[in-house]
Amino acid sequence: MHTFFATCPRGLEALLLAELVSVGAGEARAVAGGVLFAGDWATCYRANLESRLATRILWQLDRAPYAREEDIYRLALRQAWEAHFDVCCTFRVQTTAIRSPLKSIDFVTLRVKDAICDRFRDQVGARPNVDTREPDVRVQVFLSERECTLYLDTSGAPLWQRGLRHANVAAPLKENLAAGILKLAGWQPGTPLFDPMCGSGTFVLEAACMALDRAPGLERVRFGFERLRQFDSETWQAIRNAALARVKEAAFQQIWASDVDARAVRATQRNLQLAGLGEVVKVSEQDFLACTAPAPGGILVANPPYGERIGEQNELAALYPRISATLKQHFAGWTAYFFTADMRFPKLLRLTPRRKILLFNGPLECRLYAIEIVAGSHRKPKAEA
Repeated sequence: MHTFFATCPRGLEALLLAELVSVGAGEARAVAGGVLFAGDWATCYRANLESRLATRILWQLDRAPYAREEDIYRLALRQAWEAHFDVCCTFRVQTTAIRSPLKSIDFVTLRVKDAICDRFRDQVGARPNVDTREPDVRVQVFLSERECTLYLDTSGAPLWQRGLRHANVAAPLKENLAAGILKLAGWQPGTPLFDPMCGSGTFVLEAACMALDRAPGLERVRFGFERLRQFDSETWQAIRNAALARVKEAAFQQIWASDVDARAVRATQRNLQLAGLGEVVKVSEQDFLACTAPAPGGILVANPPYGERIGEQNELAALYPRISATLKQHFAGWTAYFFTADMRFPKLLRLTPRRKILLFNGPLECRLYAIEIVAGSHRKPKAEA
C-alpha cells in the first residue's frame, strides 16, 4: 500500500473524499486543499481516471522535519529516484509552502533538483535533464512550518484538463470546479439542468459526461504514472477498458445551455460536437432576461459576470434585479445556483439564498448561492400602519 494526496479546489474536500472512497481509496482523510488516502497502484490509476474533482494525485515518497535548506537536500538525496524513473526522462521540481521560515522557495527547488541529479550521477553515472514546461516526471515539494514532504505527481497535466474543451471564451471555469458545483447543487442525471450563461460550456460538458457515465480521464493522451518504473500497463488497460465499456450511448439528457453571446454559443456547440456530445445538450443563442424555463422544474446553474471596475459594477447592479424578475416570472419551481465572486449578488438580486457555500476559484474567494424560486417576490409585505 502507498500513501497518496489528491489535491482539489478549496471547498470541495468532503466531496472528493467520498469520490475517492468510491474508487477504492482506504484510510481517506480530508485536509485543507485535498484528501490523503492509502491504496495500491490500481487505486491510483482509478483515481486519476475517474475523479471529477481532483486536480492532481500525488504519490508521497517521504517526509521529515527540516530547519534549513540542506536538510531538504539530504532528504531528497536519500530517495531512490533511479528506482522511480529512467535517467532519459525529463523532470521538473515545484515547491509550495505554508508558513515556512525559509527565505527562498526558489532555492529549495534548486537544492531538490541538485539532489536528484546528484543521486542519479552516483547510481547510474548520468543525470536527467530538467524541463520546466512539459516534463516527463513532476516532483512536488511541500513545506509546512517544520516539515518537508516529497511527492511524485502521478497525474502529469492537471486532471481538470479533460481534453474536451477546444474553444474558449474569457475566464472559463476549470472543469473540476464546475463538476464540484454540480455535485454541491445535488444535480443527478435525469434531472433537468439549464445553464443560461454557458460561456464555453463547461457546466454542460461536465453534466453530459456524468449523464453518460463517461470517466473524465478517458480522453487524456497520457498520465504521469505512465512514465514511472512502477507502471503496470496490463492493470491500467483493464481499468481503462472497464470504464470504456460502461459509457452510455449519446442521447438527449434534459440538459440545456444558452448565452446572449453568439461566440459563446458557437464555442459550446463546437466543444460538445468534438467530444461526441452534440446530441446530449440543446444549445441556443438567447438573452437570459428573455428566457423561459425549458421544463416545469429542475436546476439552473450559472457563473454570472462580475466586474472589477466601477463602471462594470454599476452595470451589474442594474442587471441583477432584472435577473431576479426573470427567475420569478419564468422559473418558479426551479432551484438556481449562482457561482460568483461578487458578494453584493444576493442583496442586489433581492432574493434570499437558501445556502451560501464558500468556494475558491484559484486564489479568488467566491460563493455558491442556492436560491429556491417561487412565483412572485420573496419579500414579506410590510404591515399596515
